[in-house]
Amino acid sequence: MRFSARFPELRTALTGLDPGLVRLRLAGTATAAMVLAAAVTTVLRLPAGFPVTVVLLASVLAMVSNLAVNEPELRARRVTTSLMLGPAVLAVVGGTLLAPHRVVADVVFVAVMVGAVYVRRFGPRGVALGMSAVMPFFFTQFLGAAPAQLPWLVLAAAVGIGSTLLLRDVVFAERPERALERLLRAFRAHVHALVDAVADLLKAAPSDVEDEWEAVLRRRTRLNETALLVADALETERAAADPDELALRVLDAELAAERLALTAQRLAAAPGGAGAGGMDDDRRRALLAALRALSAASATGTPRGFVTVLLETARRSVAALTAEPEGRAARVHRVAFAVVRLADALEIAREPERGSAPEAETGTGRGKDAEDAEGAEDDEPSGLRITTRQAVQVGVATSLAIVVGELVSPARWYWAVIAAFIVFAGTSSRGDVLSRGYERVIGTIGGVLAGMGLAVLVGDHPVVVLVLLFCCVFLALYLVRVSQTLMAFWLTAVLALLYGLIGQFDPTTFVVRVEETAVGVAMGILAGYLVLPKRTREAFEEALDEQVDAVHAVLQAAVEKIVGRAPEAPPVELARDAGDALGTLRQRAKPLERAFLRRRGRTGYERALRVLTGVDHYARGFARVSDAVVEPGWAATLEPAAQRVRANLDGLRAVLLRREEPGAAVRSAEDAIDAAESYASQGRDARRRAELLGAIRLLRRIDQAVVGFATDLTASEQERAADPVPPR
Repeated sequence: MRFSARFPELRTALTGLDPGLVRLRLAGTATAAMVLAAAVTTVLRLPAGFPVTVVLLASVLAMVSNLAVNEPELRARRVTTSLMLGPAVLAVVGGTLLAPHRVVADVVFVAVMVGAVYVRRFGPRGVALGMSAVMPFFFTQFLGAAPAQLPWLVLAAAVGIGSTLLLRDVVFAERPERALERLLRAFRAHVHALVDAVADLLKAAPSDVEDEWEAVLRRRTRLNETALLVADALETERAAADPDELALRVLDAELAAERLALTAQRLAAAPGGAGAGGMDDDRRRALLAALRALSAASATGTPRGFVTVLLETARRSVAALTAEPEGRAARVHRVAFAVVRLADALEIAREPERGSAPEAETGTGRGKDAEDAEGAEDDEPSGLRITTRQAVQVGVATSLAIVVGELVSPARWYWAVIAAFIVFAGTSSRGDVLSRGYERVIGTIGGVLAGMGLAVLVGDHPVVVLVLLFCCVFLALYLVRVSQTLMAFWLTAVLALLYGLIGQFDPTTFVVRVEETAVGVAMGILAGYLVLPKRTREAFEEALDEQVDAVHAVLQAAVEKIVGRAPEAPPVELARDAGDALGTLRQRAKPLERAFLRRRGRTGYERALRVLTGVDHYARGFARVSDAVVEPGWAATLEPAAQRVRANLDGLRAVLLRREEPGAAVRSAEDAIDAAESYASQGRDARRRAELLGAIRLLRRIDQAVVGFATDLTASEQERAADPVPPR
């Protein structure tokens, strides 16, 4: 009975652990592709008698082709995976033929890595094709390939990439509507977890408030990450009949949940004890009853009919609190309003019924890879794109790694080279390179210890070794998007088991492995700091500027189109550019969020990303509305409202970049938006009126998010306790 009562809670927790089963599908499919590639090449190897290195190369390419190909569209994935065979074969042939000529091979290897980084400017397809050249060339050096093995090595490349193409893109090809359905369930599960964390915060003793608030922050971060996955699925797969509307509804729920967390934190942290902020026992019971209802409504598996009842129960529980004058109970009043707003948002942010979405395999309009190519970063102040700058840095880092790596171990220098190359994967600044290198060294040290222990335990039991080997590969792939440290840990454990399997296990080899990895990381960090360096904060600020400017352009063009003028560029196209700019901003903020940086700063960057993500989605919806609405008479009130909202965006940018006195240019646009809304509500045509009201609602949401965040950053404690805009 106790298990049956706890099963829904367990199911909800598991649903939120891996949103949309993205990591499970990646790890499962990649591991299955590696097993298939190894099995096929082993069957071919027995009669032909070619070396085991062919089996290893096929397995490695099956893994690389799974990790490197990231296009969201199925057709694009199939094309890119097929194209990977070309660079892989060229790299295998070149690396094998040049292996006896060490100096020439080293020069070509560096050139291949530089080219692989440079072609990242062409989007996900460039990333995949670059990796398909680097890893085969590396393994020809690592495995000591001989020219006589060339036909079998080429066959191994075809089998490895073909295994991925067959399993990931044909047999286990993802259906967009099912992926969306799973992501929406995961989103609801994270709302559930956040509501429970807020309840624990309000029940906590004063000495425990800080710890409980840390738990709330973790839940907020996971909710935001899942909301971004939902938005990406809707944007790229077009997996719903009205994806933009659904994305906005999900975002409304996310922002409402965040507002609940913030108001609850201010209430719980109010000085003066349990009754501070007006939270006496009766009010506390009412808030907790509402939170219990919200928690049950957002739990995985709650019947749809019960959800509506539970949300109404939550509203009724705080109805008396929302009706109270603010006075001494101002903080309670704000939490109660936040409960109502979240209940309203959850009412409409519901997942579609199974089968309601079309089974489209590709998106509409331009491919994602084309968008990423066009959205590649603009020229840096030094006149170089980030991919060009990183290509130069990689060339320097890997060249130094070859020299120093050979001094450490002439037989294992390639580990230093590949470590120097990998620390630049997905990085954009000095801090990013440092954090990635730090994680890789720590993971390698731990993996060496774990792998040596496993190798000693299993001894001469090849079947057990193979099972453990693929289990470690699965864990490395499952955790690759969670932690570079854990990925390096499990991959190093794989290496230890592999050496044991082929009879070359030697503890001193793994000491060299750690030394060479440290050398490679050190050379990467050295190049990142001394060769065309880019400060982490500077890179973030440039991306922030670009993103705010892009949103400015969207709002201005959309307003011009609505009032009957021809904008310089279509608002929807500008919205795509803003989305690309947001992706760049998110990437550049990653090193600023690392655990070894100051906690307060990290939280600020995380929330800035959440708010700007909301602004981006609302602006995108506003651009979409402008395609269907033309109302010249609205100019007198709509333009001042939009101008004020854009000024507030500039004010928030100034606060974040510390360019002027905090909050000097931030002033709520509510009055101007109310005037524009008044005009919109007077139309006689019901459909037209709904369209205009929908447009102004999006503008209001942008202003609420921007002004609320700017106020929280700059205002006094008294101002922070007040909600700038009560929920409507």
